[in-house]
Amino acid sequence: MAVFVIESTPVDQLDPNKIFPPVALAEPNGLLAVGGDLSVERLLAAYRAGIFPWYSEMDPLMWWSPNPRMILLPDQLHVSRSLRKLIRKKPFKITINRAFDQVIRACSQEREESGTWIIPEMIDAYVTLHNQGYALSVEAWQHQPDSPPQLVGGAYGVCIGKAFFGESMFYRAPNASKVAFVYLVQHLHQHGYTLIDCQMNTDHLTRFGAFEVPRSAFLKRLNEATNITSQ
Repeated sequence: MAVFVIESTPVDQLDPNKIFPPVALAEPNGLLAVGGDLSVERLLAAYRAGIFPWYSEMDPLMWWSPNPRMILLPDQLHVSRSLRKLIRKKPFKITINRAFDQVIRACSQEREESGTWIIPEMIDAYVTLHNQGYALSVEAWQHQPDSPPQLVGGAYGVCIGKAFFGESMFYRAPNASKVAFVYLVQHLHQHGYTLIDCQMNTDHLTRFGAFEVPRSAFLKRLNEATNITSQ
């Protein structure tokens, strides 16, 4: 299959059905298209269609829709006994949307050595999404004597309807990202979210109860979740 080159014309000037090619035409590795831009309108169209951007600084803008897809259902979160025990000790103060900019930059910094896709253009785009109410962060803070709280862990992602699209997480203290993630999933569940898109399979997410589904099944769940009106 060929990888499609998508137009850089502003999304509001395009037929909404032609912003991206059908995801069934993606390469076996999930690569669907290159080009376009990171405008809010295009990003929202991508996520609604089960597509996300992922590329490095030296690459063109690339759009992906892997098959199968890793998901987590908020009401099926699995928390190990040891992690539950740690959470009861309240080692961190957890906040929501207190420091989105700091979280996404920390995620980028953590991956610099191995090569990060969270490049400056991506940071700017997702901060804009956050400012418009389409992206969320969770933060883990650690208190030290005689000093202000330090941000030691967190995660961020995109919110549309009642679907959350996880993007990245980081930690600077043991278990900080795990505790933050548990609070995030619980927060989403409490607010009626029905789907968390984890994108790719990892052992870390599997331990929390995430599992793979065929892309067609993911898209069905996605359509249902994104069409639930947020309260």
